[in-house]
Amino acid sequence: MTTIQDDILATGPAASIPSGSTLLRIAVIVAGLAIAFGVVPAIATDYWLSSIIIPTIVMGLAGISLNLLQGYAGLVSLGSAAFMSVGVFSAYNLILRVPGLPLPVVLLLAGLITAAVGIFFGLPALRIKGFYLGASTLGAQFFFQWLFTNYPWFSNESQSLTISAPRLVVFGYDLQSPVGRYLLVATVTALLIGLAFLVVKSRLGREWMAIRDMETAASVLGIRVARRKLQAYAVSSFFLGITGVLWGFAYLGTADAYTYNLDKSFQVLFIVLIGGTATIFGNFLGAAFIVLTPILLDHLVLAANVAYLSDQGAITNLQRVIFGVIIIFILIKEPDGLSAWIRRGVEALQTRFRS
Repeated sequence: MTTIQDDILATGPAASIPSGSTLLRIAVIVAGLAIAFGVVPAIATDYWLSSIIIPTIVMGLAGISLNLLQGYAGLVSLGSAAFMSVGVFSAYNLILRVPGLPLPVVLLLAGLITAAVGIFFGLPALRIKGFYLGASTLGAQFFFQWLFTNYPWFSNESQSLTISAPRLVVFGYDLQSPVGRYLLVATVTALLIGLAFLVVKSRLGREWMAIRDMETAASVLGIRVARRKLQAYAVSSFFLGITGVLWGFAYLGTADAYTYNLDKSFQVLFIVLIGGTATIFGNFLGAAFIVLTPILLDHLVLAANVAYLSDQGAITNLQRVIFGVIIIFILIKEPDGLSAWIRRGVEALQTRFRS
């Protein structure tokens, strides 16, 4: 039975992923790390780091978190921001109530707490699927927004219900500067990307994809479907919890329940759809699109100096319309996301050079 199961998994979606040269992959990884930790901190301005690069990386990580659940396990969640809020409020209270905890430990514990919450809200996945499962995950979104709004204990009895980021210090190094916060975000993201690849390439990841593509057959072959689904929610929520901490502490510097609202959940969903499902690095393409497009549209609208755009409200509404049209166009032209678009372009270039 085990041999047949392995054969089925080996011919599934994981088997269709092209494997390049090991040396080439190592070279790409080394080059990426050199750029991320050497070039970017050296040449990027504080504005680029604080306003563009950090949010793009963090939102890309949020996309990876949801993609592990939706793209690889085939499960649905519309409450990603809720789990991000659980992470940031957990980290805040750990630092507040357990003095002396190192920041890496706080991140890990916040992720684990969020994973436990994700398992609880993933229980409906054992009974329902599709649209109904997506609707049920909205319960987490509304519940935690209500919880953190109505119980000031989580925000240390603050009247504004807003929490402020603690001083970011890791092993004695102060990370309050834009470069320091970027290095914190880049380091955590690199570690979680490595973990995501390990999960996807492992037996767990292959069984997620088997359940996604043929749940009945996976169950017949002996895969414990219920356990794997709950594990998918746990892993995804673990990633989202840490992402929420980075968003609140390293990017915004503050957070409240409304920071992680339904709009944020839909942003994460759009990142997955635009970047491409069942991909890791495609999420950063989606995140860059989400972060950079509104900025670009803002500059274009101001440069056009259209007469009837006399107030910020009209400009914002126009931006939303254009943004929505661009998203619809991309999803129609490339349902598999920008990563598939780029992959086909690279393959076409490789074919041309070989010929």
